[in-house]
Amino acid sequence: MIKSELILRLAAANPHLYQRDVERIVSTIFQEVADALARGDRVEIRGFGAFSVKSRPARTGRNPRTGEAVEVAEKFVPFFKTGKELRQKLNLAAKAAAAAASPAPGAD
Repeated sequence: MIKSELILRLAAANPHLYQRDVERIVSTIFQEVADALARGDRVEIRGFGAFSVKSRPARTGRNPRTGEAVEVAEKFVPFFKTGKELRQKLNLAAKAAAAAASPAPGAD
């Protein structure tokens, strides 16, 4: 799902809101999450997951073309850890899909 699809689904589920307002709400939420991460804060959405920032230390890497050693500076990367409820929902969906794909016993 991309951002525009999310906006369309939310607008369809909430017909009392204008699509431009839903777009502004979604953009504001994403911007606030990004701003919090940029400050080094952790963002937790109960039942969904938590966003945080992890530091990758400086290291010596290799240029894959030449094999030459290259210094890679320290960097910060976003990290997402799923919440328990989301993990359970994904696992239930995977089990249901696997059960639907496997043939019934004795169906030979």
